[in-house]
Amino acid sequence: MAKKQILLNAFNMNCVGHINHGLWTHPRDNSVDYNTLGYWTELAKTLERGLFDGLFIADIIGVYDVYQQSIDLTAREAIQLPVNDPLLLVPAMAAVTQHLGFGVTSNLSYEPPYLFARRMSTLDHLTAGRAGWNIVTGYLDSGARAMGLQAQDAHDQRYDRADDYLELLYKLWEGSWEDEAVRRDKAARVFADVSRIHRISHQGPFYQLDGYHLCEPSRQRTPVLFQAGSSDRGQQFAARHAEGIFIAAQDKDKTRQLVADIRRQAVAAGRRAEDVKIFIGIAAVVGQTQAEAQEKFDDYWQYASAEAGLAHFASSIGVDFSRYGLDDPIEYGGSNAIQSAAKTAAANQLTRRKLLERFRLGSRYPTLVGDAASVADELESWVNEVGVDGFNLSRTVTPESYEDFIDLVIPELQNRGSYKTAYAEGSLRHKLFAEGDRLPARHAAAGYRPR
Repeated sequence: MAKKQILLNAFNMNCVGHINHGLWTHPRDNSVDYNTLGYWTELAKTLERGLFDGLFIADIIGVYDVYQQSIDLTAREAIQLPVNDPLLLVPAMAAVTQHLGFGVTSNLSYEPPYLFARRMSTLDHLTAGRAGWNIVTGYLDSGARAMGLQAQDAHDQRYDRADDYLELLYKLWEGSWEDEAVRRDKAARVFADVSRIHRISHQGPFYQLDGYHLCEPSRQRTPVLFQAGSSDRGQQFAARHAEGIFIAAQDKDKTRQLVADIRRQAVAAGRRAEDVKIFIGIAAVVGQTQAEAQEKFDDYWQYASAEAGLAHFASSIGVDFSRYGLDDPIEYGGSNAIQSAAKTAAANQLTRRKLLERFRLGSRYPTLVGDAASVADELESWVNEVGVDGFNLSRTVTPESYEDFIDLVIPELQNRGSYKTAYAEGSLRHKLFAEGDRLPARHAAAGYRPR
C-alpha cells in the first residue's frame, strides 16, 4: 500500500517579522528585503525546487496594540508591522514558476465582495489556476477602528457574515457565466454569448448585489478555499466551505480528536472526509547531524524575541500580558479575538513565564530541531498517527531555513515514499485532490451553478 503523501506549504507574510519574531536581526536573515520583488521571486523559485505545494501568505488588517496598550514593541521588533498587500506579490512569483500554488489571505469583513470576486478571478487567470484564498473575518479591534468602525462584529456574527459573503461569491464565480459563454469567434464578431451570461441577484442579511460577474470563468472558477479557525462556529463554517483547514497543534491526542471532529462535520455537511486537507503550523531547524541542528538552534534563539512573540499572542487573544507578573494567574475570558487560542491557553493555565518559555524562538509554533531523519520521523508521526494531511512551514532565518529543509528533509521524505518526486499537472485544486480543476458537485458552491 502506497504511503500517504505529505502536503507542504511555506508559511510567510509580506512583512519583516511574521511568526518567529526577532530573527530579522540575525546576520544571515534577509527578511528586511520583503518589499522587493527579487526577495519573493527567489523564494518562489526555491520553493518550487523543493516541490512545495504552495506558498501561503498570511495577512492582517490592523496592528498589534494590546501588549502594553501601545505599538511600541510592535514597531521596534517589526511584529507584522509594516505589512504590505499579499495579493500583489503573486503575479510576479507565478511568472517565474510553473506549479507552485499561492494561498493569499484576505479579510472579507473589509473587502467589497463584488470587487474581490474580480480580483481573485483575475489572479486565477494569471496563475493558470494556481490561486487559493485563505478566508478570514478578522480578530483585531485596531483593524475595525482603522476601517472606521467602533468595534468589530461579535465572533459568531463574523462567521454569519462570512456565510452570506461566500454565498454571494459562489453565485458570481460559479453561476454568472456558463462554460460555453465565451466563444472568441472573430469571424462572427461574437466574443461571448449573452444567452449564457446570467444576471446575479443577491439579497442576503449582510450583502446585496444586482449585476454580472466581471470576469469570464477562470480555470478553477472558485479559488481553492482555505480557512483557519478551531472554535465551534469556525469548525461549522469550515465543514461547509473550506478545502484546506489550518489548525494550531501542540498536543497530539487533542489534535487527533479535533481532526476527527472536523472530518465528521464535513461528512454531515454532505461532503467526504477527504474533501478537507488539514494542516498544522510548524517550524524546523535542520542540520546534517543532531548536534549541528542544536548548534544552529542555539545560535538562532540568541536573536529571537520571546517578548515579541508574547506581544503577538496578546493581540491574538485580546489579553495584555504586561499587566501580569511572571507567575500570576491570567484571566483569559471575554475575548472577541481568536477564541480557540484563548481557550487553549486558559485550559493549560499558561502564565506569562510559561508563555515566554514556549516562545523561546519568538513563536508559539512547535519547533522541530534535528537531522533530516528525526524531523521526517516527527512529520510522519503527525500524518500517520494524528491524521493531519500536511504542514505550514514557517520561516526562521530567511532564506536558509527553507533551503535547509529542501536540501535535507525533502530528500529524506522522498526516499521513504512520503513526499512526491515530481509535480502533478493541473490546477492547484487538482494537485491537492486529483479530481479536476473545479469544486466537486458535493460542495456547497455547486448549488449555485446554472441548471
